[in-house]
Amino acid sequence: MVLPPPSEPPSLDAASAPPGFALWNLGFRPFYLLAGLFATLSVPVWMAQYAGWLGGYVIIEGPLWHAHEMLFGYALAVIVGFLFTAGRTWANQPTPTGATLAAMASLWIAGRVLVFTPFALAAAAADTGFALAAAAAIAVPFVRGRNHRNYFFVALLLGMGLANLAFHLGMAGVLDLPVQRGLRVGLDLVLFIMVVMAGRVIPMFTMNGVPGVICVRIPWIERLAPGSVLVLLAADIVGAPAALIGAIAAVAAAIHAARLILWRPWLTLGIPIVWILHFAYAWIVLALALDALAAFDLVPAGLATHALTVGAIGGLTIGMMTRTSRGHTGRPLLAGRAERFCYVAIQLAAVMRVFLPLVLPSVYLYAIVGSGLLWSLAFGVFTIAYWPILSRSRLDGKPG
Repeated sequence: MVLPPPSEPPSLDAASAPPGFALWNLGFRPFYLLAGLFATLSVPVWMAQYAGWLGGYVIIEGPLWHAHEMLFGYALAVIVGFLFTAGRTWANQPTPTGATLAAMASLWIAGRVLVFTPFALAAAAADTGFALAAAAAIAVPFVRGRNHRNYFFVALLLGMGLANLAFHLGMAGVLDLPVQRGLRVGLDLVLFIMVVMAGRVIPMFTMNGVPGVICVRIPWIERLAPGSVLVLLAADIVGAPAALIGAIAAVAAAIHAARLILWRPWLTLGIPIVWILHFAYAWIVLALALDALAAFDLVPAGLATHALTVGAIGGLTIGMMTRTSRGHTGRPLLAGRAERFCYVAIQLAAVMRVFLPLVLPSVYLYAIVGSGLLWSLAFGVFTIAYWPILSRSRLDGKPG
């Protein structure tokens, strides 16, 4: 796997972008851009905090701010942007646009900014309020459209809001709860959302994008895949013994590995906009396997966490953001130079963060810095490349 040569033409469509500001036309537009910008800037801020350069300017101390913001800041923004966009199609009902969408984006921004102020409870209110508002905003079209199949997304957003609130109240000493529990539950919820959505879109995108490929979907595996994550979520909520969590994670890893193999990922290597989704799902398998090993103290727990966050969340979100942005703005579903650079950079960031400390523990600090720089570079390129795509009207003149 190599970075694309600089001589290739970029995938920017700025020259052909039609006039008209369209940032508030549909949910994916502002939230994908905000997520990309935040992913670009927040990791360097975390590295500065890690180095001790920020002093007491962040009210969430140590690595907790970084962990919290990657989940309840970055990942949740992408999820909400996706649901506001896909939910309109699923329910055939409108989702937030215009001033309402701008207000929700402002609430998300407030949650990110307030952690740099002394107002911890205001930060908690804005942060939690965003998740609850997003749940309500998606519930309305689902109920109106009687889209019962997707009601569980409302529950998942509510769960994210409650996990976020538990984290903030634990940090403030209001609740006698380990703050790591809230982060773990939030991570499990994001994992469940990824597993469900991957099962819906990866086989479809693969068969549509790679001629002749048939992704096999065996019903009992398709049920066990999200089911295993729910069992893991329940075990983490109740604080089950490490050995039990390890056993659950091992079984889940085997189930998800079987699921991925049936999707035939090796046949997608010539189509970057498809292979990035398969690579991201492979990181889910690896993260679950590392979770199982970590439960028995065979590897550091942080490796599993970063396999999931950098490899799976980073890879799947960058893959989905590029593909759905192009699809919903009337552009060809092809990855150009910018997209391929982002995909490769994220994969290298994950490899550096997970495998380098495992093989050479002495270079741990260099692995963190190198991985963080690759992550920020990937999302920086995405943000610059996709600003003209996400802020301008569709090429085909359709609404959205």
